[in-house]
This record gives sequence, C-alpha cells and structure tokens, in this order.
Amino acid sequence: MEREGRAVGAASGELVTIGEFARLSRLSAKALRRYDELGLLRPALVDPVNGYRYYDPVQVEGARLVAWLRRIGMPLNRIGRVVALDAGAAAVEIRAYWARVEAETAARRDLAMYLVDHLSAEGRTMSRMPDNAENTGSSGSAGAVALAIRCAALTDIGVVRTANQDAAFAGPRLLAVADGFGEGGAEASAAAIEALKPSPWGRDGALSAADLLNALEDTADSAARAVRDAVAPCAAPDGSGTTLTAMLWTGSRLGLVHIGDSRAYLLRGGELFRITHDHSLVQSMIDDGSLSPEEASSHPGPALLLKALAGEARPGSVAVACRADVRLQEVLAGDRYLLCSDGLSAVVDAADLRAAVVAADDPQEAVRRLAGLAREAGGPDNVACVVADVVVEE
Repeated sequence: MEREGRAVGAASGELVTIGEFARLSRLSAKALRRYDELGLLRPALVDPVNGYRYYDPVQVEGARLVAWLRRIGMPLNRIGRVVALDAGAAAVEIRAYWARVEAETAARRDLAMYLVDHLSAEGRTMSRMPDNAENTGSSGSAGAVALAIRCAALTDIGVVRTANQDAAFAGPRLLAVADGFGEGGAEASAAAIEALKPSPWGRDGALSAADLLNALEDTADSAARAVRDAVAPCAAPDGSGTTLTAMLWTGSRLGLVHIGDSRAYLLRGGELFRITHDHSLVQSMIDDGSLSPEEASSHPGPALLLKALAGEARPGSVAVACRADVRLQEVLAGDRYLLCSDGLSAVVDAADLRAAVVAADDPQEAVRRLAGLAREAGGPDNVACVVADVVVEE
C-alpha cells in the first residue's frame, strides 16, 4: 500500500517522471541516471517494482547546479563535494576551483609564449647561419662571459610560532624556499628541497632549452613524490604539505620551479620585480578584480592555497594540484634574486623589501636584514629567505 500511495503521489503531480525532470533541469535522462549512480542527484522515489525514477520539482535547482558545474569542466567527484555544501561554502569552493583552472591556464600560456619566442629566435639564428657553418653543439659563443651564483639562505622561527616548518637552501646550483603546513609541514618542506639537490643540472651546452624544460618538470615531479612519501606517516597525510619556490642554475640561466604562495623576486636596474604568481585564493580575487592589492593585505579569510605539494587526497583547506609552474629565466651579471616564504612577503611591504635588498652589500647581510624586518613587523609566521647574486666567475 505504501508503494501505491507514493505512485499516486507521483501521478498527482507531487513528483515528476524522469522525462519531465530532464526537461525542467536541462539534463538528459541518461545524465540523470548516471548522476543517480554516482550519488550526485538521487531521485525522490524509485518504484521498487518497475524501477521508474521520480523526482521532486524542488530538486531542479540542485540539478541545474550540477549541469552548470559540468559545463565549467568541474570533475564529477568534486561536484559531489560542492552540492553537499551550503550556498556560501559552495561559492567559496567554486571560486577556488576556477581560480586554480585560471592559474594553470596562465602557466600554460606563459610556457606557450616562451616556446614561441624561443622557436622564433632559433629560426632567426638558423636563417643567418652560413651553409658551411659547423654545428659545435654549444649554445654560447667562445667569448661569452662565465657567470656564477653567490648566495645565502636563512630561516627564522619568528616571534609567534613554536615550531619552524619553513626550509631554505642556497648553493652553487640550487636556490630554494619551502613553507610547510599541517602536521607534517616541517617534513614536507625539507623533503621538497632535498629532492631537488641531486638534480643533474649541467652547463647550458649540454642541454637544449626543450631538454631544460623537461628536466625542470622531472625535478618538480620528484619533489611532489618526496613530499607525498614524507607526509604518508602522518595521522592525516592529506592535510600536510608545502609550497616550493626554487631556482636551478645551469651556468647562464636559472630554471624556475614554483607552486604555492612563496615568492621569487628579481632586483635589476634598481627595481624589484616579482617573477612568480601566487597560487592562492586571495591572489585569484586580485586577478579578477574582487580585491585590490591594498585590500588583499588585510583580507580576513583563511590563506587558502590553490596549488601545493601535498598528500594524495584532498585536504579540507587546500585544493591540491601537484603540477608546479616551470620556466627558464635569462640572467645578467649584477642581477640579485630574492626567494622567500609568505612569512616575509605577507608582513613586509614591497618598498621595504626593495630597500633591504638594495642596501645589503652581500647576500648574507641581505637575508639577515630581511629576517629582522619580519620580526620588527611582529614575526607572526616562520620566515625562509634566500638571496643570490649573479656575478662574473673568477
């Protein structure tokens, strides 16, 4: 009798058939059956005898949301999490997803533009090359000036924190900072940097630009694996991870690996330029005009990362994407680079950063000055910083 009552309810218009619901929601009956199987959109009633699905008209809004999320390319497993949230939390989740999509698109655009420039330059060089010119296999001229890196690194626990989860390294071939988070944050940041140290980077003549980019991606993948292994023993490994901003020296160029909201800056000609883009929700709001840079500095929301190196599963506070940005950075003698965690960049403004980097006579003095500025600003977070000068090799 209960089944018959429900069927009458469906026939009387309280519930609608799958065909009518497909028309109302703009989803096909096939899609509705698939979403039922995945648990995204359950029918209000499934007839136990004939298996017919009936839907409540109030489900239309939820069904349309599923359709719209599919239209923007959101994976089905993530849609399941979004539709289970209240409206405000769902809006935050959708913004975070789309900001990540835009960040990844921007990274691919930068790589595409680099390849266009590189291949165009290569084409111009080949067109000028005499027919009888010998292929020496070297990317530089015989009279090229040999360059080297002079550098220093420093981490500081800050004033407020009781543990240091930041890591930094500066050597003749590798510059890196990492800002760990979660239970295994210290292990994650250390593992990310350790994974970069064995990287087989040689002089430019040994690797083409394409090979260098491939080597950068392999290096980034090694760091991601190392972080996953490092946080695996944690009670909640998916809630632990790290940012990573690293530069690998080839002899005449720097290869950049970047993920998260640690930063790299270049001081050239007296001006300080940021050469990385934060993978954070706040940065995405600056990008789409929702926040001004001034408003962002006092934004009350959590520091949600859109990309980070973390465990395999998705933690509640981080939208995990393990694919780091990679690119090549041309250098000049006299360049000075600063790599730092947000324990410095979030509390010391750009003008003071520039003044400290300009005033220091050498990298060692620069990192001490910068750590001191963070402490003077209250030292609310750990600090990691690396300063490196490009010099003519003696």
